[in-house]
Amino acid sequence: MPGPAVPPAPLRTDQEEDPPMKTSLIAAVTLALSAPLAAQWLNHPTPGIPRTPDGKPNLTAPAPRTPDGKPDLSGLWLRISPKYARNIAADLKPEETQSWARALVDQRREDLGKDYMNVKCVPLGPGYATSADITGAEMMKIVQTPGLIVILNPDLTYRQIFLDGRSLETAPNPSWMGYSVGRWDGDTLVVESFGFNDRTWLDHDGHPHTEGLRTTERYRRRDFGNLELEVTFSDPAAYAKPWTVAVRAELAPDTEMIEFVCNESDHGVEHWVGKASDEKKNEVHVAPEILAKYVGTYEEQPPLWRALPRVVEITLSNGRLLANMDGRGNVALIATSGTAFSGLYGLGVEFVQSGGGLFVKHVSGNYRFARK
Repeated sequence: MPGPAVPPAPLRTDQEEDPPMKTSLIAAVTLALSAPLAAQWLNHPTPGIPRTPDGKPNLTAPAPRTPDGKPDLSGLWLRISPKYARNIAADLKPEETQSWARALVDQRREDLGKDYMNVKCVPLGPGYATSADITGAEMMKIVQTPGLIVILNPDLTYRQIFLDGRSLETAPNPSWMGYSVGRWDGDTLVVESFGFNDRTWLDHDGHPHTEGLRTTERYRRRDFGNLELEVTFSDPAAYAKPWTVAVRAELAPDTEMIEFVCNESDHGVEHWVGKASDEKKNEVHVAPEILAKYVGTYEEQPPLWRALPRVVEITLSNGRLLANMDGRGNVALIATSGTAFSGLYGLGVEFVQSGGGLFVKHVSGNYRFARK
């Protein structure tokens, strides 16, 4: 079986090799900035796709329909949700998350996400819908029939969405993927889900949920190549009110999904040591006038992992730099020198004096961001 495609070589600074990193941080950042999985049958034309005169897929063509006139959601889709994959509660006020849930998120961040589902080799549960940028969950294959829709994931999990008119049970046996029923509201598929166990997180930051969680998903195929999705979460025991996030997916034509099987061995977890707060032990003081020079908006150059570049917003508050990548929420950067900082969701940041850009430091290389 061929391995994953090799991404373009990242741009690097002219400095010496990065110092060895703790295994814990290597694992954390590998999950934080992973590339989409490669697929077998590359360049194998997908049948039934409209094409332009030069043979390329016409992804702006009208959305297809089934014989009964319903929109056909079938296809291989690449989820795009950088904001909510990291922080599903990015649009909530802190007080709208129950105190016990906030404390649990803080603890999971401090523990460097060592109990995350990908680490434990268990399904992501309700998080699949918004879990783009997470290894093994970027793609989904939708198979649609009149009475049943099946969603297949690279990690060999699946969902069944029943369209036969049945109702959700009031007290189902809790499961990893929950139970789902759907109906059509015009051209929008509305999916109600319930019956999740409480062993999964809603995002990479560690936002929890209870067995009382209910989700409502609304799928709309805008055109042949674009799928819009709104997900509403309702869990009164963990959050003060229901809230809705909007994500999207792009059709992945002329390729196929490759399986991603989590290694069932847990020997690596014993090396997942340290705490997020350990970074503060090496913090140095940087003068406010120097920090002020770094404030600005930075855009990835070039975008290596996806069509749209990542964007990092750097602000200054109370003498400390704050960073926000793709709207995931502000995090405090910790200075290790006058130009180098840690704390960007497990990644490092290094500002470039000449040219005014920065590098996001990852185990696979340093990625250049230019000031806008």
